[in-house]
Amino acid sequence: MNYADIKQYDVANGIGVRVSLFVSGCTHGCEGCFNREAWDFNYGKPFTDDDIDRIIEYLKPGYVAGLSLLGGEPMEPQNQKGILPLLRKVHDTYPEKNIWMYSGYLYEDIMGRMCEESEISKEIMSYIDILVDGEFILARKNLKVNFRGSDNQRIIDVKKSIEAGEIIHWEGEKV
Repeated sequence: MNYADIKQYDVANGIGVRVSLFVSGCTHGCEGCFNREAWDFNYGKPFTDDDIDRIIEYLKPGYVAGLSLLGGEPMEPQNQKGILPLLRKVHDTYPEKNIWMYSGYLYEDIMGRMCEESEISKEIMSYIDILVDGEFILARKNLKVNFRGSDNQRIIDVKKSIEAGEIIHWEGEKV
């Protein structure tokens, strides 16, 4: 897996100060995408164990709320094998920190087909606290919605949704 960027301090992609990993590679091709260069799976740099260690170090301060995964597309099958070791290590090292993931795939597709076909997808989702799902739709771009680019995207509390067996929207904001 390649990555486009690692931001040590990010306040735009989740609650609080966060560390954000922007993976490379996306097949959605959303018109108006803010990170179009990251569609290319070969864009950026190879994601290594040293990058995982750097992210773990960036997450260390108490004021850092957690990790955000963006793209590109973290749930592309080619990227899942790259982010899984990171998620394991973040979870083991900082179980109190939350993990947000942005995906153009819908929650129903991830938890249905993707998790049924792949144990990796299933394990990844076990570490995700909040999922911002759905493709960016330029015609629905809305600068008034927090943590999303277009108002079709949902902010889903993954843990509560799994427990309830239905989609539970994140309570931090009325969606």
